[in-house]
Amino acid sequence: MSLSVSRRLAAVTALAVAGLLSATAPAALATPTSVAAAPTPPDIPLANVKAHLTQLQSIATANGGNRAHGKAGYKASIDYVKAKLDAAGFTTTLQTFTSSGATGYNLIADWPGGDPNSVLMSGAHLDSVSSGAGINDNGSGSAAVLETALAVSRAGLTPTKHLRFGWWGAEELGLVGSKYYVTNLPTAERAKFSGYLNFDMIGSPNPGYFVYDDDPTIEQTFKNYYAGLGVPTEIETEGDGRSDHASFKNVGIPVGGLFTGASNSKTAAQATKWGGTSGQAFDRCYHSSCDTTANINDTALDRNSDAIAYAIWNLGFATPVPPGPSFENTADVNIPDSPAAAVNSPITVSGVAGNAPATTKVDVNIVHTYSGDLVVDLVAPDGSVYNLHNRTGGSADNIVKSVTVNASSEVANGVWNLRVKDAAAQDVGYINSWKITF
Repeated sequence: MSLSVSRRLAAVTALAVAGLLSATAPAALATPTSVAAAPTPPDIPLANVKAHLTQLQSIATANGGNRAHGKAGYKASIDYVKAKLDAAGFTTTLQTFTSSGATGYNLIADWPGGDPNSVLMSGAHLDSVSSGAGINDNGSGSAAVLETALAVSRAGLTPTKHLRFGWWGAEELGLVGSKYYVTNLPTAERAKFSGYLNFDMIGSPNPGYFVYDDDPTIEQTFKNYYAGLGVPTEIETEGDGRSDHASFKNVGIPVGGLFTGASNSKTAAQATKWGGTSGQAFDRCYHSSCDTTANINDTALDRNSDAIAYAIWNLGFATPVPPGPSFENTADVNIPDSPAAAVNSPITVSGVAGNAPATTKVDVNIVHTYSGDLVVDLVAPDGSVYNLHNRTGGSADNIVKSVTVNASSEVANGVWNLRVKDAAAQDVGYINSWKITF
C-alpha cells in the first residue's frame, strides 16, 4: 500500500467516526446478482499461498533485500508469477511503463472463456518499498491472488464472466502501474468491466477484517463470506485512495476488496472482536525491513485467500443483467459549503412501464475537493431515500461510482433526484453529472 498523509488527518478521523455513528442503512441494500449454477468455491490451501511468500522472500534476499520498482527483485518477482500462470494455461501480457527513470512492469493474466463484454478482474500490487521484502505489503495479496488464479486453472472453471488477474508495479510510488493500465484502456474496454477486486495487505500480524464499501454488490459478497464464518467485519477506511482500486474507481469501474490494516492502531473494541493486541498497529512492520515471512498472521491470510475464491466463484458466475433504458442529467449543480442546505439534480423518467427494477443502477460523477464531507442520496418520486455515499473516502477528491439499489417498490416514471449535502466546512465542488438506468 502506498504511503500518504492526509492534509486534514484530524478531520478524516472525525468524519470516519461520525459516519460510523450516524450512518443509517440504505433504504434498500443491493444483494449479489442471481447465480447460475455456480460451483462450490474451493478452499485455497494456505500452504500454497505461503510457499509463494517464501519464494518472494528468497527473491528479495537475493536482490538487496527488497522487491521495489526498478530493482532486480521486482523483475524477478514478476517473472516468478508469470511462469506459474503460463504453466497453468493463462494468456499473460507483460505491460511496461516508465517511472522515476526506471522501467516498470504490470502483469495481466486472462483465463480463457467467459463473456468478453463482462470482465471480472482481481489484482494486487507486487512491488515492495525499498526498505524491505514487502511480504505483507504486498506479497500477501499478490500470493493469494496468484494461488486463486491457479485454483481457477485446477478446477477448469467455465464462469459466465471473463476472468482477468493483474499484478501492479510501482504502487508504492503512487499507484503508477495500475493508473497506467487503466489510462491505456480504451473507453469501450473500461465499459466491459463488471468489477475490479483489490487485495492489498491481507495477512497483517495484528489483523482486522476490513471490507471496501465502494460497490454494494461486491461489498455484500465479502460480507456474506465472513458472516458464514461468524467473523464480524468493518468498513475499510485507512486505505481509501491509497491502493490500486482507486485507479479503477476513478474511471467509474465498480470496485471492492479486503484489507487487514497497516499503521493504524487496533482499538480495544477491535481487539475484543478479533483478538490481537489493542493499542498496537495492525502491522508494526509496515514499510519496514521487518516485513518478512515472519510478519504474517496465518489465520487472516487463510481466511482472506478463501474469501478471494468465494468472491470470484460467486461474482464470476453471476448472470449479467441486460441494461435497461437510461436517463441522464449533465447540468452542473454547485454544492455549497456546509452549513448550507442540500442541493438536488432532477431527472424526469417517462416511458418505463411499471416499477423500477431491483437492479436499478445509479452512476454518479461529483467533482469535490473532499469527498469525506458529502452525503449523497437517490430520492425516488414518492420521496423514498436510497443512500449512495455517506461521508466516506476521507480526503480523496471526487466521487465517481456506480451503485446498484433495489428500487423495485418504486414506480419508475416520475422525477428522481440526486440529493447532495455538504456536511462539513472548508471544501467545495459540484455535481458534474449523474445517470439512472432501469
